[in-house]
Amino acid sequence: MKWTYDWLTDYLQTDMSPEQIADILTRTGLEVDSVTETVVPVAAKIVDCQPVTGSDHLHVLQVDDGVSVHQVVCGAPNARIGLISALAKPGCVIQGHEIRSGKLRGVESNGMMCSGFELGVNTDNSGIIELPDNTELGSSILEKMIVFEAGITPNRPDYLSVRGIAHDLSVCGAGKYVLQEINIQDTPKSVRQAIIETDKCAVYQFCEISDITVRASAPKIVSRLTAIGINPKNAPIDTTNYICYDMGQPMHCFDADEVCGNIKIRMATDGEDFTDLFGNNHKLTVNDIVIADDNGVLALAGVIGGARGCTTDNTKNIILESAYFDPVSVRKTSKRFGISTDASYRYERGIDPTISRIAMHQAIKMIMNVCGGKICGCGMAGQIPLETRKIIYKPELLYAKTGVDIPMAQQREILEKFGYNISDNGDVWEIVPTSARVDIEIPETIVAELMRIYGYDKIATSAKRHADFTAKHNAQDIDLKLKLSARGLNECKSFGFGDSKVEALLFDKPSIIVANPITAELNTARNTLLGNMLMFVADNEKRGYPDLNLFELGTVFDGNNPKEQHTQICIVRTGDTSPKHWQRRNRPVDVYDTKADIIALLNNQKFDVQTDNAPRWAHPFRYGRIVCDGVIVAEFGELHPAVTRAMKIKTNVCVAIVDDIMNLPQKVSQNFEDLSDFQPIKRDFAFIVDTDTPADKLVSVAAKTDSRIKNIIVFDTFDMGNGKKSIAFTITIIPHENMTDVELLKMQDNIIAAVSSECGAIIRDK
Repeated sequence: MKWTYDWLTDYLQTDMSPEQIADILTRTGLEVDSVTETVVPVAAKIVDCQPVTGSDHLHVLQVDDGVSVHQVVCGAPNARIGLISALAKPGCVIQGHEIRSGKLRGVESNGMMCSGFELGVNTDNSGIIELPDNTELGSSILEKMIVFEAGITPNRPDYLSVRGIAHDLSVCGAGKYVLQEINIQDTPKSVRQAIIETDKCAVYQFCEISDITVRASAPKIVSRLTAIGINPKNAPIDTTNYICYDMGQPMHCFDADEVCGNIKIRMATDGEDFTDLFGNNHKLTVNDIVIADDNGVLALAGVIGGARGCTTDNTKNIILESAYFDPVSVRKTSKRFGISTDASYRYERGIDPTISRIAMHQAIKMIMNVCGGKICGCGMAGQIPLETRKIIYKPELLYAKTGVDIPMAQQREILEKFGYNISDNGDVWEIVPTSARVDIEIPETIVAELMRIYGYDKIATSAKRHADFTAKHNAQDIDLKLKLSARGLNECKSFGFGDSKVEALLFDKPSIIVANPITAELNTARNTLLGNMLMFVADNEKRGYPDLNLFELGTVFDGNNPKEQHTQICIVRTGDTSPKHWQRRNRPVDVYDTKADIIALLNNQKFDVQTDNAPRWAHPFRYGRIVCDGVIVAEFGELHPAVTRAMKIKTNVCVAIVDDIMNLPQKVSQNFEDLSDFQPIKRDFAFIVDTDTPADKLVSVAAKTDSRIKNIIVFDTFDMGNGKKSIAFTITIIPHENMTDVELLKMQDNIIAAVSSECGAIIRDK
């Protein structure tokens, strides 16, 4: 979106500079990309005129602009010594094209001499413009403009009009909003009718103006359109372009003498032919809205006009159109044909549905002021849509969502400046937004409005965490993230979508397919975090970064209904544990690294490890799951070779998944024991077990036999052959009273009996 500073001041009384305006807009949601001053043609005198060798019409001109002399190659027949004309220097934009230095017929040319038509000040294209002899050399032919350029997000179609930007700035405190009064004049009814034959057009209005003389637009209009890159044509066409940017209402002008019978707004028939105003032929479908008469299609509604019926310099009678078309239909037609116009850009995002009549009468006034003529009659079909939105909003929602406490009175003041109608019943408000703000639909959009006006830059110093919300949600998330970060893991953030092919590769659970995915690869509401994490791994490995330590905490979806979701943690470690170094031994990551990551989240709770029934993503012999009090808390393991091949990952990948963080043992208030007066006692045990028996199972059983056992460490394990292995561990006992040899021996016997019974172990005697 482009607009000029002087254009903005039509609607905004302000003493702020363009730079200050740009800063306010950027801080409140409209990112201004640039603020520049236009380069305009200047008056210059031809001091020498020589023919170009080998050409019958080109001349080499020496042109004096009052500061220096420029050499310009020109083909105008009226170029002559002593003529004062318009010189466009390099950098000047004429009819949408930037003038640059170059060579014509091998002769250097540093600019362009302009005709009145090229300047947009008249329709004369027979030669360069001839200015009065007393014109000051170097003076600007067109008014210099300060031009803003900004990128518009899809949720803010009101920013696609100068009037909308000015209104927003006034709410932000940049000045006073001045809405110019537009006289809605009484007009005769046209003998021609508009007939709407589709529900894709809510209202269609038109006005016939006869006996006009097509002329160039007023200099102000020409300067503004030229400054934003639109090539001025003539007053009727320029007016429709101007209103599109000024008020956000796309419009179109037809040559009334080319329109046969009534105007019909209908859906096209399959295979119907249409030639647009650029001469391109299209085959239409039943999904395209068209403007038609008795002889066929005149225009592709909301997208582009047709070759038949377009306004030219010879047009004497026009039909001016102003309508509201369905945004979805316009967008689909625009995308299918690959045609993007200023009109389609606005319609598909949603224009103000109530402005069509006001815009039409403003256009009538602008055209007749320049071209004369008289109104033959106006017509209308359909009804201007009524505002039906009523948003139920509680002022306390803002604090709950943002942690920023804005008083109710201040919230009301901001919303009323926007023009919202507020009916309140104590702490519950019913808000009706203005028709221009088609993006305001739910209470959260009200919160967003308040926050951007209040100032995003103030959030860091004023935001407070909502106590209940923090206690239930944020505190646990932050605690988990801090623990994982402390273990050297880097947090990832991915889209809330997944790839159905990858999900089917990893799990048996069904994918939740998205009807309109943002990309073909992200076509599900993700049912796991692992899929996106593995895509990160594959991409990083391709770019030479195989050693990764990553985690993500995020939402995964169990179904397509509300509340069918939960929060998951996924940990991925790949490659080597550390870079090569002469002082230490390097090793690849293994399943024990990811297992240790999970144990760090268990709040010192006791757990068991199970190794059967590995999921699809895991290596069947390098997998385990952690169980606390009969609940599966987490799974860890090495990625299955079939998965690594399918994902084109060459390095080793170890994974840990906490499927639902609510299954993690919660922190409990601990009554810390006084330090014991007795020294700790350590005892070593060695057992012979089956090769597939995990050491954790022995450790868990041993720890449960006595509360005085505070720590167990496995210090040795080796394969004995014949399907057996040895596992040795040390226990640390913290007594709080004197232990006799008999009591200690009894504890040892209890440990041996429990481990032997539950793990099928045999105490190793040597």
